[in-house]
Amino acid sequence: MIKNKSIFIKNIYYMLSYAFTSLKQSVYDDIQKESFDNIHNLFGAILSKGIGMQLKQGLYRTYINRVEPLSVVRGKIDMPGTIRKRLEHRMCVTCDYDELSENNLLNQILKSTVLLLRRQKDIEERYKAELKKKMLYFSAVDEIELSGIRWSDIRFQRNNRTYQLLLGICQLLIEGSLMTTEKGEYHLAHFIDDQRMSRLYEKFILEYYAQEFGDRIKGFSSRAAQIPWQLDDGYDALLPVMQTDITLTYGHQILIIDAKYYRRTMQTNYGVQTLHSGNLYQIFTYVKNKEAQLSGTGYKVSGMLLYAKTDEEIVPDNIYQMSGNQISVKTLDLNQEFTEIEKQLKQIVKDHFGIESEI
Repeated sequence: MIKNKSIFIKNIYYMLSYAFTSLKQSVYDDIQKESFDNIHNLFGAILSKGIGMQLKQGLYRTYINRVEPLSVVRGKIDMPGTIRKRLEHRMCVTCDYDELSENNLLNQILKSTVLLLRRQKDIEERYKAELKKKMLYFSAVDEIELSGIRWSDIRFQRNNRTYQLLLGICQLLIEGSLMTTEKGEYHLAHFIDDQRMSRLYEKFILEYYAQEFGDRIKGFSSRAAQIPWQLDDGYDALLPVMQTDITLTYGHQILIIDAKYYRRTMQTNYGVQTLHSGNLYQIFTYVKNKEAQLSGTGYKVSGMLLYAKTDEEIVPDNIYQMSGNQISVKTLDLNQEFTEIEKQLKQIVKDHFGIESEI
């Protein structure tokens, strides 16, 4: 049981390594050789390595405005403040100035996440010790309220791009696994919740095909493309955006993949198990609108529902011919050695595009 569980945890690392390509840097090589029996140890190892590398490059610093009384002039003189100090018979000047500081939001998130992680009972002492050493360099950084972080407001640019992986791990931990107790203390769940795992699953498959085929085979592309509605009158008010998870293109073949990560692959109606109707309607709509968009160009469009395997007895593996298009339903088993996962993903490309790839 522990073995299977450890393999699954390790596969989260591999999925993250495609979603965040910086995880493939040599500094993280040792992590691939370790066996993890819970998600906290894995994230502890990644954060420890990543923060260590960031410390060598230097913590990200931003200008912070300060207004305070000083014995010498720095920046601009704040006259009202200076007058108040003189009335108090204090021989100082109130100055308004900007100072480069490590006490900014990115470092505050890192510190607060690490402190939360270190408080968890199931994280091994070696990871706690490694993270504690790293935090010595964050003494000037404030701890913040994790639930109040506005992730959508965070912007990465040239000077802080190296924080993307670290902040991505923090977001997975905070948004995906945060619970509160009656004492007001934070505790992390043992696994990332389904919503975040679903996003990671989609991103992993998209980036796997982009890196393993798109970067190596001319003319092959893997994108999360939008499909325009093919309307008779062009009126599209209130229509939802058709955003695909993965669109694979090679030659005149297009495969639209919808990656699905559910606790239950099947739905039950009156005791009969079937595929989720909404999933089939969605992929069929994507395929038919894409086909209509490319009408007359010689492109062939197919669709696929790619489910993450659950513990259900029924494991979907079907191919349907619907109104001239192939719609297939496949299941990807994440609870096995990663080489076997790769075989399944490469077999999909071989079956649809005829591309051979070494496993």
